[in-house]
Amino acid sequence: MAEMEQSMRIAEQALDEIPGGPINVDMAGRPIDPATYVDEGKRGHTEGLLLHQIALSPNLQGQERAKHDRVNVHDKRVVLPPKETAYGSIEGLMNHFMLIMDGYGIRPPAGEAYFAVEGANGELGFYVVSDGSDRPYRVRCRPPCLPPLAALHRMIEGEMVADLIPTFGSVNMIGGELDR
Repeated sequence: MAEMEQSMRIAEQALDEIPGGPINVDMAGRPIDPATYVDEGKRGHTEGLLLHQIALSPNLQGQERAKHDRVNVHDKRVVLPPKETAYGSIEGLMNHFMLIMDGYGIRPPAGEAYFAVEGANGELGFYVVSDGSDRPYRVRCRPPCLPPLAALHRMIEGEMVADLIPTFGSVNMIGGELDR
């Protein structure tokens, strides 16, 4: 509770230091009337409405492409094409759609695989069993909130019933993940 109170004091101090004046301003600090700004944009008069240049995402070029070669097979019937290929050529875009569209889906070989990544609340894992078709035979998701929930009874052991809510919230539990 003391940490939450201290956080609130920091937020209140930051709010007190915000200078007064208009909220919507251009790069030179001149006020922008929001209604006029929106109306001009709706009419298609967009010249000068952008306050800064828009650049494409750096992810378009791919990230650490050398590492992808170590984990992906070189079979375009199974692996989605890289972003730069899908966005840069019609063949790459068609390959992407053929793998995703119904009836053309990815057909991994028969077998099973488990892959885990680090999520915001812990390990997020997927277990997939394939029978060789374009639909998985079985898919199981291991949500990050499952282990803290499994330990919840030990966290509140000997405590009051009212302690359940703050304990539940302190481990950042997401109820939607726990419908298993």
